[in-house]
Amino acid sequence: MIKDSPTRSLVKAITWRLLGSLDTFFLSLWVTGKVLIAIPIAGSEVLTKIVLYFLHERLWNIIPWGRNNEKPSPIRSLIKSFSWRFWGTIDTIILSFIFSGNIYHAFSIGGLELFTKIVLYFIHERIWAQITWGRLKEVYAK
Repeated sequence: MIKDSPTRSLVKAITWRLLGSLDTFFLSLWVTGKVLIAIPIAGSEVLTKIVLYFLHERLWNIIPWGRNNEKPSPIRSLIKSFSWRFWGTIDTIILSFIFSGNIYHAFSIGGLELFTKIVLYFIHERIWAQITWGRLKEVYAK
């Protein structure tokens, strides 16, 4: 059975956040039309989502389903994409509302992310599935 080291989870969180924050910035800019709203939305989620993503990764590290001896299966990556998006969307909606003051903008940005982020997250997961750095093999005694 393989598991991910905490360092691997942290590096995955950072690489995902770079990609995710760029996406959030452009979606926020498109919805609000204001750079001065898009920047704090995307900037604030850097901290909140790195913490949330790290916790999400550590939780999924406990779940053996969809893992073989070498790497996670595509279906595991897809299910992780949906589970992460649930928490990520809630965070985006809250931050978007705080900085825009507009509930319509908040739900529009969060709703658009449902589509863009699931695709981006799945691609990110499949790239990381090919990277062996930070994987730990657990040996079980019989």
